[in-house]
Amino acid sequence: QVQLVESGGGLVQAGGSLRLSCTASGSIFSSNTMGWYRQPPGNQRDLVASITTGGITNYADSVKGRFTISRDNAKKTVYLQMNSLKPEDTAAYYCKYSSVYSSRIFWGQGTQVTVSS
Repeated sequence: QVQLVESGGGLVQAGGSLRLSCTASGSIFSSNTMGWYRQPPGNQRDLVASITTGGITNYADSVKGRFTISRDNAKKTVYLQMNSLKPEDTAAYYCKYSSVYSSRIFWGQGTQVTVSS
């Protein structure tokens, strides 16, 4: 079992910045991928960005150049630095953990990001 605890969401004006954090605990494989997904009201949950333990990153086109994902493997924590936020970034943001060594996927409880225009 893996537990994910997210923090850092909130209300910000357009053009502002926020940083999300997600810390994992439990039965964590040394090789894994952690990422952030977001789900606006009434819409599906989509990838924002992901990062492997080796530092390989993947971003949604809509956030490239504005968001940066990073991780501290020693702290088992992944971060999402969000700059130049837009109202369309408003969503519930979820942290995800997965590993090639297991078919199980784990999600955090979600943190709300609201960007006002």
